[in-house]
Amino acid sequence: MAEKIKIFTTGGTIDKVYFDALSDYQVGEPTIGQILDEANVELDFSIQKVCKKDSLELTDADREAVAEAVRNCKESRVLITHGTDTMIKTAQYLRGIAGKTIVFTGSMNPTKIRNSDAFFNVGCAIIAVQTLPSGIYIAMNGQILNPERVVKNRKDQRFEPI
Repeated sequence: MAEKIKIFTTGGTIDKVYFDALSDYQVGEPTIGQILDEANVELDFSIQKVCKKDSLELTDADREAVAEAVRNCKESRVLITHGTDTMIKTAQYLRGIAGKTIVFTGSMNPTKIRNSDAFFNVGCAIIAVQTLPSGIYIAMNGQILNPERVVKNRKDQRFEPI
């Protein structure tokens, strides 16, 4: 049996809910459990919400809460859903945590939107967290990226190695 995976959620676009064209969005409840259930994923995992914010609103105190949660969990395989605007910054913030495989993922479009990339990105992250050696990674756009050598290309809505 595969090792248990700990999933931490922070909010971000992956969990956003839009009500209509004139409404502002809200960060809703974490959607990763629904994604994994709908994909019939048979893994031992648990989900814990750290915060529920757009990543542009995350503070260093929020990043420290994520780091503390990761440090304190007994699992060595950790997946973190996060908004894409500051995902790299939070991944770099965790760089001092050793002995764990930490994979960040998110989406450019909310899970609730039909053409969302959330499903694919979560699938890639689930495989990555099970197979990669300890370290910190970003799983986006079909790639596994090093947070020290990646940028978000806003125009083309993707992460790119540098």
